[in-house]
Amino acid sequence: MSEPPVALSLSIRHGQATDRGLRRAVNEDSILATESLFAVADGMGGHEAGEIASSLCVQTLEAGYQLAGGVLAAEQIQSLVLEADQVVTQIAAGRGGTTLTGAAVVYEQNQAHWLIFNVGDSRTYRLSREGLEQVTVDHSEVQELVQRGQLEESLAAQHPRRHVITRALGMGSDNRADYWLLPVRSEERLLICSDGLSSELADPEIQQILTRLQDPQQAAEELIQAALRAGGRDNVSVIVADVHSGQNYDIDDTMPRQLIAVDEEESS
Repeated sequence: MSEPPVALSLSIRHGQATDRGLRRAVNEDSILATESLFAVADGMGGHEAGEIASSLCVQTLEAGYQLAGGVLAAEQIQSLVLEADQVVTQIAAGRGGTTLTGAAVVYEQNQAHWLIFNVGDSRTYRLSREGLEQVTVDHSEVQELVQRGQLEESLAAQHPRRHVITRALGMGSDNRADYWLLPVRSEERLLICSDGLSSELADPEIQQILTRLQDPQQAAEELIQAALRAGGRDNVSVIVADVHSGQNYDIDDTMPRQLIAVDEEESS
């Protein structure tokens, strides 16, 4: 695979942290953080099945990344997510599954973009001059109620079925991932996290920490500690990725967040 244009080379610094939380015996989350591919997988299933599922998922992504020499196209990311679903399904044999969310740098028309991907209720956020934006949309029963206008968004965090997800990898049901394409901008920050963070901290709390702490590793560690102070009821994993050089577009000239369609035959 060809290298990205030198003029578009990026400098991305990242920090990462994970904790099993205060109430879980095992950490079923898995993290992947490379120079240009970042992912968090939140496993589910008893008897360590979730831990195995999430680990298989990120191992599949990492193997594909290494095989491609660290430069992946959008179509390759989509293929790797499908491959991860197949690997988890085959090895976990229905006993475990995993959510997946993350971001990869891809090059479209000689410009660097983030390809954001998501299956389940782990989330990817973007912090920019405009504030904190949740890029991904949860695949959950509660989110579907919100989208249908049957539940106020302000009540979603307290809903008794807020943790029931509608899509996952390796569970033999709906495994479709959603993808978004965003232009990479200098001085922006991505947060990739399991729901152990977003279920404990409201978005304004997350934004305050991300804004206050400039070092990505310090920000990642403080997010974990804040989630633990708030209750730590689940495993919690975060990646904070900062763009320190790249395409410094004027915001009016950037392509807006774009949801990418995937071939139905590939995702079935």
